[in-house]
Amino acid sequence: MAIFFEQANEIMTMQGSGARTREAMRELSIVRDASLLIDGETILAIGTKDELMRTHAELIASAHIIDARGKVLMPGLIDCHTHLVHGGTREHEFQMRLEGKTYMDIMNAGGGIHATTAMTQQASFDELYDKAMHHLNTFLLHGVTTVEAKSGYGLNWETEQKQLRVAKKLHDTHAIDVVSTFMGAHAVPKQYKGNEDAFVDIILDMLPKVAEQQLAEFNDVFCEHGVFTPEQSRRILLEGKKYGLIPKIHADEIEPYDGAELAAEVGAISAEHLLVASDQGIDDLARASTIAVLLPGTAFFLQAPFARGRLMIDRGVAVAISTDFNPGSSPTISLPFIMNLACVNMGMTMEEVLVATTVNAAHAINRGDTLGTLEVGKQADVLLLNVANYKQLQYYYGMNHTHTVVKRGKIVVKSGGLV
Repeated sequence: MAIFFEQANEIMTMQGSGARTREAMRELSIVRDASLLIDGETILAIGTKDELMRTHAELIASAHIIDARGKVLMPGLIDCHTHLVHGGTREHEFQMRLEGKTYMDIMNAGGGIHATTAMTQQASFDELYDKAMHHLNTFLLHGVTTVEAKSGYGLNWETEQKQLRVAKKLHDTHAIDVVSTFMGAHAVPKQYKGNEDAFVDIILDMLPKVAEQQLAEFNDVFCEHGVFTPEQSRRILLEGKKYGLIPKIHADEIEPYDGAELAAEVGAISAEHLLVASDQGIDDLARASTIAVLLPGTAFFLQAPFARGRLMIDRGVAVAISTDFNPGSSPTISLPFIMNLACVNMGMTMEEVLVATTVNAAHAINRGDTLGTLEVGKQADVLLLNVANYKQLQYYYGMNHTHTVVKRGKIVVKSGGLV
């Protein structure tokens, strides 16, 4: 059945091509007092109600009508960096950090990624699937229609494959599109401490299996002191490219480590975190058109300095933002709250955070041709919000304003509840 959103206060179409930089990150291409018509899985028309009634009266007469008066329409949100599939929780580590322990202190003591790895290794496929399905439902209720999901809590082929298979099944069964990233290089197992290159060789052996089984589209690595060096990260990312896996990189999160520079060098589609990226690294990202995926929830939860989002945008970097949903450093599914953090703590404008969670987030996962904007012919991923104008989204912070969500032309959230 066709769907007709009738007379929204504002429709943020975000129309245009390519990832946005500089002033273009403030362009929302708003159409006011407008309607939107969906036919099948795609957007058929956007305009005033009278215009659409003249051109598509017969289809509208048989369509499902949604009263959008007093509300705002925008593209479905895209969360382009998550660790969706994992076992267990780590709330006790939050208490440890409140008592003064650092992220690396906890990790070196056997907590952090290692703790989640053990719980993920022990969890069954069905347990991981059910847990992630619950989280995806919550994402959807917050207006998110596409999620990137990284592996990385396996650190062996059996569990990495299990995580990726869970993500693949979720993509096939849940309304949300799940885009998979292989991240075998998330940490170094304890038994390889002092012999990290041997574990790098194991990761390199996993890459052709990931590609052959079509388990992931991207290849990510945690380039950080005490994890993988720039040289090791380069080996992993370049080897992945041989198998068609697009490079991503966790870069310059805890200490400056030339991660942004490396992302630009290897042609990564995105560099992620970047809390302490150097000026040179930021300029390199701009020149390479590598998208900076910033994760203010992680800085907030770890009580760390926030990434220099304002500087990156001003220097010509295309910026996206994401929850970094994970059990250790950012256990949140509220992308609207993350937008507010980006405004308050990274100097981004209300317009920029909206572009960062739609257009630029789509390009960070290689989906810019089909997602991230509301344009005729594009996939009908549409979010109707209970606000009178787009500025209220960040003004009323910490709240979920989702009214209706349409995914691929199907209503999946109605009046704030799952359909």
